[in-house]
Amino acid sequence: MTQETRKNPDTCDENCTDNCDTCPSKKTAGAPKGLPPKAKIDVKHVILVLSGKGGVGKSTVSVNLAFALANHGKKTGILDLDFHGPNIPKMLGIEDQRPAVTANTIEPVHVTGNLSALSMAFLLPDTSTPVVWRGPMKMTAIQQFLAEVHWGALDYLVVDLPPGTGDEALTIAQLAPNVRGAVIVTTPQEVAVMDAMRAAKFIEKLDLPVLGVIENMSGMVCPHCGGVVDLFSTGGGKKAAEDLGVPFLGAIPLDPEMVKAGDDGRPYILRHADSLTWKAVDAVMERLVREIDAPKA
Repeated sequence: MTQETRKNPDTCDENCTDNCDTCPSKKTAGAPKGLPPKAKIDVKHVILVLSGKGGVGKSTVSVNLAFALANHGKKTGILDLDFHGPNIPKMLGIEDQRPAVTANTIEPVHVTGNLSALSMAFLLPDTSTPVVWRGPMKMTAIQQFLAEVHWGALDYLVVDLPPGTGDEALTIAQLAPNVRGAVIVTTPQEVAVMDAMRAAKFIEKLDLPVLGVIENMSGMVCPHCGGVVDLFSTGGGKKAAEDLGVPFLGAIPLDPEMVKAGDDGRPYILRHADSLTWKAVDAVMERLVREIDAPKA
């Protein structure tokens, strides 16, 4: 290494043969490079739930999927990584609970015998407290939510991600072990489908499979006559799935009862009602569970 190189850390290749005590790169020599190792968590399959844009019902799908898997006898966790809008506890009816925290681990909140949950919402002083974080802080939190949480042995970990393809989605895809694939949620209109396609392409770039596309708010069920009105058109999600060559998992209509289920903290799939929406949710979740349980190609 030349004296010139020693003075310029930008051109130093850190391949030192001299005693470089004064080299500006000394403080980084020997530091690990690249991504951190996969988190050590006992989970067979990690399922990512993404959407290209907000307001399409991604969290609703995450909650209903987690309950569907738990109802099939699978040990399931749901991890809320939407740090800026953590709604999973509210939708599960557990927003007043807090995880037990010890010196080394966090205990997730147990929802049922087969389902546990963790969210940033549990750790905030109140529901109106914003999380004002840059990317590195999010990455650290995701590492902790994986490695420092006592999830126990899980069959499935369902990850509810914020809209888009930012830090949270990239970090969990890189750090979580055994990522089975991703579910893409969209609404029928073209602007939402365009963003859903971007989310799907993002997953493909990570060499992960897209497990399927769900078209949410596919028509509205009239609370008076029971008919369906195509508020946002229909068929966009199905066409996106065809264009991507991935399964179309089905369409879920917009229904005031679905909104009420989220506000009441009782996932819609737990309802025992003979309604069009319940049948649609149940059918979509059954297809998704079959797709997840299918052997990898």
